[in-house]
Amino acid sequence: MHGASREALAAARERLDALTDNTSVDAAQLAGELAAVTALLDREVSLRRVLTDPAQAGEAKAELAQRLLGGQVGGETVDLLAGLVRSRWSQTRDLVDALEQLADTADLTAAQRAGTLDNVEDELFRFGRIVTSNTELRAALTNRSATKAAKGELLRSLLGGRADAATERLVTRLVTAPRGRSLESGLESLSKLAAERRDRMVAVVTSAVPLSDGQKQRLGAALAKLYGRQMHLNLDVDPEVLGGIRVQVGDEVINGSLADRIEDAGRRMAS
Repeated sequence: MHGASREALAAARERLDALTDNTSVDAAQLAGELAAVTALLDREVSLRRVLTDPAQAGEAKAELAQRLLGGQVGGETVDLLAGLVRSRWSQTRDLVDALEQLADTADLTAAQRAGTLDNVEDELFRFGRIVTSNTELRAALTNRSATKAAKGELLRSLLGGRADAATERLVTRLVTAPRGRSLESGLESLSKLAAERRDRMVAVVTSAVPLSDGQKQRLGAALAKLYGRQMHLNLDVDPEVLGGIRVQVGDEVINGSLADRIEDAGRRMAS
């Protein structure tokens, strides 16, 4: 993706991260619903064009999405789609590609919560190797005349009970709805998403007053440099916080003022 679409996807991924950081949200169910919306918009070209029409107001497109899907999928899915259609897209197809990526990310989040993300990443890699080395299997999985049901049954016989549930869902969606991707490139994309998810860290930030956008950016950048990983900030406000800010990354808790901690992070990096 390029330009406006890349920015829209980045914003959507942040919304998804914020949503799935709430443990009350069923990430696997969210993934399934996002995948269903992906299939709908991939099939309904005219609807996709309406929802990405730059001449239409973003709020009007969001209301249309809410009317169409309200009651059919969960509120979290509707909210994510509404946010997506409010954004601008360089190409109509990019909206569907973004939804597909969000669905895959949600399934990987479910695996991360279950403590099986490393297994999923390894299983995706090994499945790709198996497909590459077995021409008959690859032919069966990519056969355009075979039905989705037949391909799904073949995958259940291969992966059912042998692979993580998230792996089976991800591979099944790729095989039964490739959307123009080759099997190899699709598996490679899934592996990259899994690696990104594994390297992502969450910082729980509690401050005495709300942080400005600039403060959030500086804090996120400092923490990313300090820990060597992408950092997602979960923000909360508590006037009782001593020193102005409290940051928790895993089991490590950092107390102190924002300016002091950023300065300290720089000193630790330099040393």
